Amino acid sequence: MFLIRLTYASTANNLDPEDIAAILATAQKFNQSKNITGLLCFSRKYFLQSLEGSRQAVNALYSKICLDKRHSKMLLLDYGEISKRDFSSWSMAYVPEKQLTKEICLTYSLTDDFNPYKLSQTSAHDLMLELKKALPQEGKSQQTLDIASKIA
Repeated sequence: MFLIRLTYASTANNLDPEDIAAILATAQKFNQSKNITGLLCFSRKYFLQSLEGSRQAVNALYSKICLDKRHSKMLLLDYGEISKRDFSSWSMAYVPEKQLTKEICLTYSLTDDFNPYKLSQTSAHDLMLELKKALPQEGKSQQTLDIASKIA
């Protein structure tokens, strides 16, 4: 079985902090059981997510995600084999909107606002790698839930 990475963008449908915390808690538990790793960026408007794992596990998860009514306008930005995981430390790391600064967005996009629909596959991945640097390395599993509880 080969490792793959899938990266997509979508539009959030009126989510509140409790919704994001629930998404993260469910994702962490499910992803751990399927050996899926990844990173989720969220603004009040958009999701940008990268999933890594076996082709079968990631495809099945993406199919479930596409049916989730909490978001719409799914756009597959990248899908392909990888030689190693870039987000192996997290079953689902989370980057809140406050970390999506104008400077970071302008570095990887045409504008200084976070809009994953305006990112190329390379820019989306590079943005996520940059954001990963700010995530704590210790207490990784609890880190995502702690951050989710502070969304407000």
